[in-house]
Amino acid sequence: MTEEPLPQPPRQYRVTLTVGDHSPRHLRRVARAHTRAWGLEQLADAAELALTELTTNVHRHTPDRWCVVTLIHTLTGLRIEVYDHSPIIPVPLRADELAESGRGLALVALLTDKWDVTLHRIGKTVWCELLDA
Repeated sequence: MTEEPLPQPPRQYRVTLTVGDHSPRHLRRVARAHTRAWGLEQLADAAELALTELTTNVHRHTPDRWCVVTLIHTLTGLRIEVYDHSPIIPVPLRADELAESGRGLALVALLTDKWDVTLHRIGKTVWCELLDA
């Protein structure tokens, strides 16, 4: 009797959605489930928080709140991409210490190994990478 190897989980997850008030919470669960399935549990906390910040920006700054979220298990770790139709390039702000918002991209920069924005003919993708050290 020969033993078949277990199937490998997909190396990519993609969802299209209109971001609502509860979307970041649901996406955190998705990020945790996929990091676990891909053996990247050590990246789960940072991935959840970075994804929350990126989708919250869509909720607050993109008129139609529509986006495509992609999680990619790369050879070096995890890449998170959030595409939307808005042409506005996000920039990290220096938020006042008492401000209730404005720290999202600064937090993404702190939590991840790199992040950037890729412009498209229509819209942009804000992405970040977490390396599996």
